[in-house]
Amino acid sequence: MSNESLNQRRLQATPRGIGVMCGFYAERAENATLWDSEGKEVIDFAAGIAVLNTGHRHPDVVAAIEKQLQAFTHTAYQIVPYESYISLAERINARVPIDGVAKTAFFTTGAEAVENAVKIARAYTRRPGIIAFGGGFHGRTSMTLALTGKVAPYKIGFGPFPGSVFHALYPNELHGVSTADALKSLERIFKADIGPDQVAAIILEPVQGEGGFNIAPPDFIQALRELCDTHGILLIADEVQSGFARTGKLFAMEHYAQKADLITMAKSLAGGMPLSAVAGCADVMDAPAPGGLGGTYAGNPLAIAAAHAVLDVIDGEQLCARARELGAHLVEVLNNARSECAFIADVRAQGSMVAVEFNDPQTGEPSPEFTRQVLETALSEGLLLLSCGVYGNVIRFLYPLTIPEAQFRKALEIIYRALTR
Repeated sequence: MSNESLNQRRLQATPRGIGVMCGFYAERAENATLWDSEGKEVIDFAAGIAVLNTGHRHPDVVAAIEKQLQAFTHTAYQIVPYESYISLAERINARVPIDGVAKTAFFTTGAEAVENAVKIARAYTRRPGIIAFGGGFHGRTSMTLALTGKVAPYKIGFGPFPGSVFHALYPNELHGVSTADALKSLERIFKADIGPDQVAAIILEPVQGEGGFNIAPPDFIQALRELCDTHGILLIADEVQSGFARTGKLFAMEHYAQKADLITMAKSLAGGMPLSAVAGCADVMDAPAPGGLGGTYAGNPLAIAAAHAVLDVIDGEQLCARARELGAHLVEVLNNARSECAFIADVRAQGSMVAVEFNDPQTGEPSPEFTRQVLETALSEGLLLLSCGVYGNVIRFLYPLTIPEAQFRKALEIIYRALTR
C-alpha cells in the first residue's frame, strides 16, 4: 500500500487538528529502525517523542507483554488489584529522588499524571494556585494546557483555561533570562497575582522538552526548593520526557542536590505502552481520599509488565552510562559543525537529552526556516529528527539508547552533512 494512498485516506477519515509530521506510514520497527509501507528504511531519532529509550520492540519488553497476555489484560486496578502494580510501585519508590518514604500511583498518559499531581498538591496544601514556567509543556488537556507555556499550536482556540495558574520565566542564558530574572518573575507573581500562602505548587521540567531542552541551572533548583520550603509550597518535577535514563541518570532530578515533593513520569516508563505515574512523599501522596485517584485503564497490567521489563533493561544494559556516552559523541559532532554552520547558536546537553538551536547569523533572530531545512535534508537521507522550542528553531535528538553503534555513527554523519551542506 502506497504512502500517498494512505495519506488520502487519512485526510478523509481524520480531523486536521491531528497534525501529522511525516508523509510516510510505519509498517514495522525494530530498535532504532522504522520501515514504511513502501519498504523504505528510516533511522528513528524521534522514538515516538521520547517514548522508546529502550528502542522499538525490545525483546524483553515484548516477552513481558506476551507473558501478561496469557494471564489477564484488564481488571481495573481499583476494582480487582494485582501484585505487579504493587511491585512496580515498590521499585519506583526505591529509586525516585524524593526525601523520605515515597509512594507511587499509576495512570495512563503524561497529561493525566500532571493533572493528578496538581490534584494531590491541592488536596495536601488546601490551596488553589499553581505556578508553571514559560516554555514548559505539560500536556493537551484543559488543565495541562493552562500549565503549558507555549501558545502555538497547542492553545489556539481552546480557551478559556482553568484559573489559578500563573507563569514565571524559566532561566535561558541564550535568550537573556538569568536565574535572578526568573526568581524576580516569581516575586512579581506573589506581588501582583497571588500570595505565596495561596500557592499549592510550583511545577517545572528540570529539562524543558517541547520548550527546547533548556536545562534548569543548579542555583535555580536550589532557590526554588528554598522558596517552596519558606512558603509551604510543593515542588513538582515534570519528568515525563526527561525520565528513564535519557539524561544519563534514571531521573533528571538526580543531577541536583535538592529534591522535589512530587515527580511525574510517563513516555519511556513502559517502552511504548501507555503508562504514567506520580511519585512523591508518602504524606503528600496520601492527601486525596480513597477514590480520589485512579482511572479505568490506570496502571493497565500489560503496561505494568512492560515497565518492569524496561527497568530491567535500563539496569542490565547500563543505559544511563550509554546515554552519557552517546550524548558526548553527538555533542562533539554538533560543536565540530559550528565552524561551518553559522546558524548554530547553542548546543545543550544533559546525557542524551541533546539539542541544537539555530539563529539567523545576520539578524540574531530564531531561524525556524533553517531548522526545517535541516530536518528535511536529514529525512531525505533516511534520518528522522524532531524540532522543538518556543520559536520552532531547535532540533532535539531522541534516539533509542539501545541504538547499534554503527547505526549511530551513520546518523551522526547525516547530521553533520545536514548542518554543513
